[in-house]
Amino acid sequence: MIPLSVLDLAPVYEGSDPPRAFANMLDLARHAEGLGYHRYWLAEHHNMPGIASAATAVLIGHVAGGTRTIRVGAGGIMLPNHSPLQVAEQFGTLASLYPGRIDLGLGRAPGTDQATARALRRYFDAAEQFPQDVMELLHYFQPAQPGQAVQAVPGAGVEVPVWLLGSSLFSAKLAAALGLPFAFASHFAPDAMDQALEVYRRDFKPSQYRDAPYAMLALNVVGADSRDEARRLFTSQQQSFVNLRRGRPGRIPPPIDDIESFWQPHEKAGVERALACTVLGDGDDLAAGMAAFCERHRPDELMLTANVYDHAARLRSFSLAAQAWGLSAQA
Repeated sequence: MIPLSVLDLAPVYEGSDPPRAFANMLDLARHAEGLGYHRYWLAEHHNMPGIASAATAVLIGHVAGGTRTIRVGAGGIMLPNHSPLQVAEQFGTLASLYPGRIDLGLGRAPGTDQATARALRRYFDAAEQFPQDVMELLHYFQPAQPGQAVQAVPGAGVEVPVWLLGSSLFSAKLAAALGLPFAFASHFAPDAMDQALEVYRRDFKPSQYRDAPYAMLALNVVGADSRDEARRLFTSQQQSFVNLRRGRPGRIPPPIDDIESFWQPHEKAGVERALACTVLGDGDDLAAGMAAFCERHRPDELMLTANVYDHAARLRSFSLAAQAWGLSAQA
């Protein structure tokens, strides 16, 4: 059976705050672990009022410390924002604290706007150095050699699986060339998904990291006791996308009954294109939709995300997805 995993952004809802978002994050991670999900990943974003996962490595440590078995990682760390040595040190530390449970996914985008990138003291042109930065980072995880001038302490010789993330062909080609696992951001940018998967699988070169390609796809999945309620819950994410494109990013809004009255036709078209990889409905709908998605695209792993306003409803959504997929709850 294809493993299921969770992607979380530590969402901050209207009327809430980051401390509540972090409490919900850990509660969801424990919930997912109990349901049998394989990984729990957090993503780096900056200057986003509705996303509290900016200090991604810190939150990974918090989640790993509050769970027992589920893998915890970054989906991802935006490498242009950081020096490779610092990332190696951070994740070498995490993997030393929680051996065998930490993943490091790397993205090429800054995960923010140009002004915030400048505030981070990194620049958009750093993305052009992404392949070299990835190679440097991988080097820091190798066992230190005699006379090596710069070492990651901790980090050298520590097992940290490194993934490349992407929404285009660039990272697919690089992951194939380096023999790394690859995760595609199909939950918000699916246009190049099929082509990226084809390139990655066709050009993959076995490496010390993997003998064969391993591709993970992200999918929006919102479950509820009825199809209409699932559609209503999904309007929170639809509104968030529209607000972002209107230049007014904010906290996650509550669902609304009539999404058609909220957006303009061109906004609807853009959001539906961005969120095309979405499955909504009751348990039967989720089972059929997730199976059809996997049959068409053949991922090795599926990472689910659900930006549901009410925390209890969000927990319920991941429960329904787990049941639909036949996951076995852990003792």
